[in-house]
Amino acid sequence: MEAKSKGALEALLFAAGDEGLSVTQVSKVMEISEGEAAEMIESLDKDYESEERGLHIIQLAGVYQLATKKAHSDLLKKLVESPGTQGLSQAALETLAIIAYKQPITRAEIEDIRGVKTERPIHTLVTKGLIKDVGRAEGTGRAILYGTSKEFLDYFGLNTIEELPELQKSEENFEEDEADLFFGSVEPKEV
Repeated sequence: MEAKSKGALEALLFAAGDEGLSVTQVSKVMEISEGEAAEMIESLDKDYESEERGLHIIQLAGVYQLATKKAHSDLLKKLVESPGTQGLSQAALETLAIIAYKQPITRAEIEDIRGVKTERPIHTLVTKGLIKDVGRAEGTGRAILYGTSKEFLDYFGLNTIEELPELQKSEENFEEDEADLFFGSVEPKEV
C-alpha cells in the first residue's frame, strides 16, 4: 500500500471530523474497492499503534473517525477546561435518558414521565446536539418527536441505540436513580 494513499486517507478522516467516513465513502472518494478501503483503514490504524503517536482510528455508529488516545486525556482536559464549560444538569440527564429509551417521544410525554416541565432541558439537549427533531406526532397540534442523534452515540461511545443498558426497574417509576443507572453504565468517550 502506497504511503501517499494512506496520507490521503488520513487527510480525509481528519477533514471528516466527528462525522467520520464509512468504508463505502472512502472507496468512492479514493476510487478504490471497498476491500482496499477497509485494508487501508486497518493499515493506517496499525501505523498509529506506536506510543509516539497521539491518534488512532475508531469505529462508531458505522463510520471511522480519527480520535485521540486515552493516554493523552489529561492534557486534552487541561486544554479544553474553561469556566464556561458545563456538564448536563440532573434535569437534562433525566430527560436525555427518557428520550434515549422511549424515542421517538414528544415533550408532553416526557413531562408526563418526569412530572415537571422539560422545555429548558430539551432546549439544552438540542443545543448540545445530543437530541434532534425526528418527525411529528399524528393528531392535533402535530407535536415534535424527539430522538437521540449521532452525536449522542459518539458521546457515549455506542455504535447503535440497541447498545444501551437495559433498565432494571419499572418504567412507571422513572426517577433520578434510573437516569443514574443509564449514565453510570455508559461512559462518555475520552477526547
